[in-house]
Amino acid sequence: MAEALAVVGIVASIVQLVDFGARVLTRLKEYQSKFGQVPEAFRHINTELPVLLDALQQTKAAIDAGSLQDETKKALLPAIEGCAVQIKSLEDVILKALPASGNSWVRRGRKALGSLRYDAKVEKITVVVRGYIQTLTYHAAALSTLKPLADRTLSRPTPSSTVPFRRDPHFVYREILAEIDCKNQQPAFRVALVGLGGVGKSQLAVEFSYRLRERSPDTWVFWVHASSRARFEDGYQKIAERAKLPGWDQPDVDVLRLVYSWLCDEANGRWVMIIDNADDLGVFCPSDRRKDSRGDVFINAGAALQEYIPQSQNGSILITSRSRDVAFRLTGSYADIIRVYPMDQEHALALLQNKLQGSFERDDAVALAEALDYMPLAITQAAAYISQRAPRATVLRYLQDLRKGDQDRTKLLDIDIGDSRRDGTASNSIIATWQISFEHIRRKRPSATRLLSLMCLFDRQGIPELLLDGHYQDHSDASSDFEDDLNMLICFSLVEMDVDGHQFEMHRLVQFSTRKWLELQGELESWREKYVTLMDDSYPVGEHENWKECQALFPHAQAAVACRPAGISALEAWASVLFKAAWYASEVGNYSVAKEMDQAALEAREATLGTEHLDTLRSINSLGLTLQRQGKYEEAELMHQRALEGLEKAFGLEHLDTLTSMANLALTYGNQGRWKEAEELGVQVMETRKRVLGAEHPDTLNSKANLASTYINQGRWKEAEELGVLVMKTRKRVLGAEHPDTLISIANLASTYRNQGQWKEAEELDVLVMETTKRVLGVEHPSTLTSMANVASTYINQGRWKEAEELGLQVIETRK
Repeated sequence: MAEALAVVGIVASIVQLVDFGARVLTRLKEYQSKFGQVPEAFRHINTELPVLLDALQQTKAAIDAGSLQDETKKALLPAIEGCAVQIKSLEDVILKALPASGNSWVRRGRKALGSLRYDAKVEKITVVVRGYIQTLTYHAAALSTLKPLADRTLSRPTPSSTVPFRRDPHFVYREILAEIDCKNQQPAFRVALVGLGGVGKSQLAVEFSYRLRERSPDTWVFWVHASSRARFEDGYQKIAERAKLPGWDQPDVDVLRLVYSWLCDEANGRWVMIIDNADDLGVFCPSDRRKDSRGDVFINAGAALQEYIPQSQNGSILITSRSRDVAFRLTGSYADIIRVYPMDQEHALALLQNKLQGSFERDDAVALAEALDYMPLAITQAAAYISQRAPRATVLRYLQDLRKGDQDRTKLLDIDIGDSRRDGTASNSIIATWQISFEHIRRKRPSATRLLSLMCLFDRQGIPELLLDGHYQDHSDASSDFEDDLNMLICFSLVEMDVDGHQFEMHRLVQFSTRKWLELQGELESWREKYVTLMDDSYPVGEHENWKECQALFPHAQAAVACRPAGISALEAWASVLFKAAWYASEVGNYSVAKEMDQAALEAREATLGTEHLDTLRSINSLGLTLQRQGKYEEAELMHQRALEGLEKAFGLEHLDTLTSMANLALTYGNQGRWKEAEELGVQVMETRKRVLGAEHPDTLNSKANLASTYINQGRWKEAEELGVLVMKTRKRVLGAEHPDTLISIANLASTYRNQGQWKEAEELDVLVMETTKRVLGVEHPSTLTSMANVASTYINQGRWKEAEELGLQVIETRK
């Protein structure tokens, strides 16, 4: 009975809505017949509205015929209600903008002129109406034939949400939510919220996610941070974990490919993904591409993340971004970009009232909202400050503090402390708000200010608790407590935490403003020194066994690049952080970042330690290795020769670093085709390492592997095979079957077989290397792509053209 009543209610609403819309059309026609033509602002809606009314009538006909399912009817109700809101708004505009037949000519003229002010509002209504037309048409024509989702998803995990933020009980409804809801009714929709930092884009996305889950509990909702590649990958890892995808907990799984494939499978049900803070196009479309010496191998810093954002019919994407260009690249259409502007006065006052939950003079509140440019973040912070200090603090007192005309305040507001990605024409009032909060926290709880000072130097997302607690206090913080300090920052909306409460994040402008504030206080340098020392103590060397920890902390090591300190001791620590992070970046194929870090570390070590210090020579060697991996062999040779000369002079020929430098130089000779020099130097390194380190030491095995590679390139197959088999077997036993060095030795041995025409043996090893590198290093690591190319080459030599072509094309597209 309840369902029948619901259907009757929908039908009645449609009938009423069609009648209401017809009256609006009549008014427009009446105006056109009396005054010649409809003003420009109303021409599009004059065309779109009849289409909407026709779609509504078709929907009613489908309901009357019983061809729409119950789920579809329920889904249509918000759209019908939305139509009513838009048509009512349109009638209000018409009443104000278009003269009625009873108006005097003077009044008609004034209204006609005034209609120019309503262009934007009418255009906005038109856009929303178009969305509802698509929604209604889609439901009427297509959804009636779909099977219920539950019939197809009995075996999958119960859909849930990975949104890491709690719902804001004080959220103030904004019309943008209706636009998002409208677009969400369309299959495979993509829409981006674009606006200034602090304007409320993410809060709109959070509220949308909770409303969606309430309406549609069978829909997955996923949240992915996109400020960096590392954070994007972490978001996909959380999706894999929540959906319990096969292999999600394996450290070597290609989580991007795993999640992408799952999302594209319509059998897994409907999902919506929110990609938050997609501000940097370089995160999604890396462009570092270079050819190697053969001219047929491309090296890049990482594959485009954009390729892993699905376009399947069962999924939709909501993006938040400061950059309209990034939003366009990710949505593919300017029509799918929704600009988020500061609140209007009514909504700003409602937000202030909700956050304060107390009485205040309306005139004071209006003035405060205006002074804060109606920015939601600024209003929220102001309310937090007032609530914290009530009853002494009031809206009026806060407004007076904001308007102080003393020299220090003027000086602060005159400083350009805007974000480079932020609209340069925007007011800096939001930064003035943060300044008030900083000063208050310093007076009330100095230790909380120190915590904020340290946090502002990290990458803004994923700040780990382990690197905060116990690392910011000083001897004067007798009553310091991490939980209380953190709570103070959260109360002022300066810091947010994930659902588990163990990682934290800050808005980019909050971090930037804090650093500028520290600079004005003369404290920024001391905090830089603390930060780089902390990172040096925490970041491990780039050995294979440390990769998981290196990856987790890598965004924070990258943040350290901009924190170069002035003090000698801290500068040494800074160079050490960059050296270790560059080591990891080079090992995982992120060569452009590794080169930047290597160069900075070398420059700092030369300045602080001198050109002959062991650490300086190690930086020279590291830079040479990165250049070599980029295919810049001449530059790499100069670096390795310079390092070798310095190491041999200072430490002798048998020092481990000297031998490493010699080995790297031999590899560079080989890459240049200088086989005789490569062999001579390679044999010398191998024999010395055998004597100094032993026959099975990893460095000795590296020498043997390099020498075997030299033999391969000289066509000395028997010698190469004998040495290759020895290295492979020993590395398997010493390092393990899946260690990257073991895989290199297997690949070299396969190359030996391939060049001798032993295709079966070559294929077995090539396939083994390809599958293992995919799992261990990921499908887009340079070594993985090389192994795939080797398998394709083996197929070619066996006449297996179709398999070779498929694999070859995959390699080419991925390398591109």
